[in-house]
Amino acid sequence: MASVTEICRFRSRLRKDVFLDTGTRYADPANRSEIALNDTAQEPVFIYVGDPMCSWCWGFAPTLDQLVDRFGISMETVVGGLRPGPNAEVLDDRMRTYLLDHWQHVAESTGQPFDKTGLDRQDWRYDTELPAIATVGMRLQHPDQVFRFFKRLQQAFYAEAIDITDIAVYPALLAGFEVDIDRFVENLGSQEWKRAAWDDFSRSRGLDIQGFPSLLVQIGTQLTIVTRGYAPYDKLEPTLTQWFTDQDILTADGEACAVDGSNC
Repeated sequence: MASVTEICRFRSRLRKDVFLDTGTRYADPANRSEIALNDTAQEPVFIYVGDPMCSWCWGFAPTLDQLVDRFGISMETVVGGLRPGPNAEVLDDRMRTYLLDHWQHVAESTGQPFDKTGLDRQDWRYDTELPAIATVGMRLQHPDQVFRFFKRLQQAFYAEAIDITDIAVYPALLAGFEVDIDRFVENLGSQEWKRAAWDDFSRSRGLDIQGFPSLLVQIGTQLTIVTRGYAPYDKLEPTLTQWFTDQDILTADGEACAVDGSNC
């Protein structure tokens, strides 16, 4: 199995010796309640683990759209937690230079647009907690709209230079979604939604996700990794077609945002 070359990592360090391959090796059994697999579900489901402020996840967005259209199966979005809350980083000159170079690399690799003027901000912290809370909040209210909202947050941050760490921008971002906007924005500050977001972060770690984006497919209690990191559609489509045809396990590896916040 090839190693991941570039990934957006969490800020915390994770074990590197356990991988999900056939669904028979989960994380520590003590964490299985966090994984929350539906043991009775036999229809395949994509489980996508990413972060709205993960650059490789933004690069991966068109691939995900194509995969969902191609295979016609549902997808669950899990927010992994890139640099949330106490793990946020100050956008200083070193960080700004790093992100400018990295975003250019992602843009060249994926074709996705980046408005780099957002990195001109002063006294700003790269804190991914609020967008994660918003994503989980959308899932609590309208699970069928969560991935569309996730992509809206990505588009806003990367292509429109909108500061999605600022709660004031959310009324506009929620336009077109079937929610009570005032109540939704109020709930962004609730402990309930915050706990739900951090539960997602724990679930990601319970799945032993090493970086973002990660895409898995679940059938019953079987979990199979499709890709750890960015990969183009033309690489993943044959892999999944083969898997759905004969249940042989094939795993792709690609460039991604590493789980300690690097390479993102």
